[in-house]
Amino acid sequence: MPEPGASVLPPTPPAHSPLFRAEQFVWLTARVLEQRLFAYHFLNGAADPVETALDAYRNEDGGYGHALEPDLRGPVSQPLHVGHALHVLDAVERCGGQRVDRVCRYLTSVSTPDGALPAVHTGQRGYPTAPFIPVVEDPPSSLLATGPVVGLLHRNEVWHAWLFRATDFCWQAVESLEKSHPYEIEAAVAFLDSAPDRPRAEAAADRLGRLVRDQRLAVLEPDNLDSYAVPTGYAQGEHHFPHDYARTPRSLARAWFTDDEMSRSLDHLAGGQQEDGGWPVRWRQWTPGILLEARPMVTIQALRTLRAHGRRIG
Repeated sequence: MPEPGASVLPPTPPAHSPLFRAEQFVWLTARVLEQRLFAYHFLNGAADPVETALDAYRNEDGGYGHALEPDLRGPVSQPLHVGHALHVLDAVERCGGQRVDRVCRYLTSVSTPDGALPAVHTGQRGYPTAPFIPVVEDPPSSLLATGPVVGLLHRNEVWHAWLFRATDFCWQAVESLEKSHPYEIEAAVAFLDSAPDRPRAEAAADRLGRLVRDQRLAVLEPDNLDSYAVPTGYAQGEHHFPHDYARTPRSLARAWFTDDEMSRSLDHLAGGQQEDGGWPVRWRQWTPGILLEARPMVTIQALRTLRAHGRRIG
């Protein structure tokens, strides 16, 4: 029995388990935010330190910047940073209150004429930016930026005037998709998984699932990667798998794949852990720092996905 008042250390994962190896990788390479997130998800860590670490990226306009999303450098707030921040707050069950009210005011200030979000606001001009995220004048509305934000706010029962038109945009964008690519489909799933109108969401997800299979946007045979073309503009080897769409068994995207297809996908994910304990980044690494910052994020997501689907990680 511990002495009265003594702190109880979290259990240590078994040596050489996927979790133990990933933990060593995170302590060695990760930013403070990802270290705190890892501790929260896997080592009984508290939510307050995660929020404190996230606050370092918050700006006075209510948005987030400072390369929270590593592919956008510089201090200015951007919708993609805000989506990342809301994902963190949702993960620690803190996606609400005055912080999210400030976020919604920021979202209102940068919205397009139809009430949605651009992928990149023009304020990014002059700062280093990934070449596959162009900064343009009068940027169009983006499902990739808007869908996850709207989904997370609905998931946490946030109600704000900004959500009405943004939700309408997401419905129109999702239901009119004909030719798409994996990241846009992932954004659509993020919206549909939490959209309030569940029958409409289920119908839209069913149609998207057929589109994903018809256009071969998910690798169903990981041992035969060469037979799956990488979408135009993606990096070599930047394939997507069933687990990328269905992060948890509760996702509407889970119904798109058979049990065998999902099992093969999860086997492939588990087998992707590298010798240093981290998982690889599959998208284009346009500057060395991106790889260092993004791999801990990818590693935490891989562990969470495996655990959500019932795989033992240690």
